[in-house]
Amino acid sequence: MRISFRRMITVAAATLAIASASAQEAKMKVATVDMATLFKEFYQTNIAQQEINVERARIQKDNNEKLTTIRQIESDIRTLKQQSEDPTLSDQKKAQVYKEYQAKYQEGIQLDKERREFLSRKDKALNEKMVQRMRGILDEIRKLVEERAKAENYDFVFDKSGMSTSQVPLVLYSKDATDITPSLLKDLNKNAPAGSTAAEGTPTPDEALKPKDAAQEGAAGQ
Repeated sequence: MRISFRRMITVAAATLAIASASAQEAKMKVATVDMATLFKEFYQTNIAQQEINVERARIQKDNNEKLTTIRQIESDIRTLKQQSEDPTLSDQKKAQVYKEYQAKYQEGIQLDKERREFLSRKDKALNEKMVQRMRGILDEIRKLVEERAKAENYDFVFDKSGMSTSQVPLVLYSKDATDITPSLLKDLNKNAPAGSTAAEGTPTPDEALKPKDAAQEGAAGQ
């Protein structure tokens, strides 16, 4: 049986019309979520940040104590240098003072080297701990988002806080999308202890996962 070209076009058009109607009937279910807000306002993020701040303050305290010792040695060095230049001293006494000056100078250099190595080592370990902790929190949030998406049968969930490489939001517009951020945040913080809500200065996900520069951390005390 031969089918004309016109008949084929008619059948194809009818098929497309049916497919289009089916697609409209089975409309995709889309949601948006603000991952930056969830991360920043999740009580676990604030607790982790407070713990990191305590450890960072302890490191800085140790650093400051080492600096105090070094500053005292620097003062002793200046005193010995002035004594070595005293014209009333004998050559023997000058030689003795200069020897003490050199010993103090080398001691100061060694202690400052040890301090810098200590600061770098401690900051590196703390940065690694912080990144791992924050990644764990982000994974917990992602898991909750995925569970909600499956439970409520969403086809897509877009992160409206996401930015492209040109710093343009990845989601500019989404018709009929449901923002599930508030309900997710409520679930995340349902077991939050008193005083554990997000505090000012809590980092964004990008900030939290970016290690601090050890040199910058110690700069204030140097």
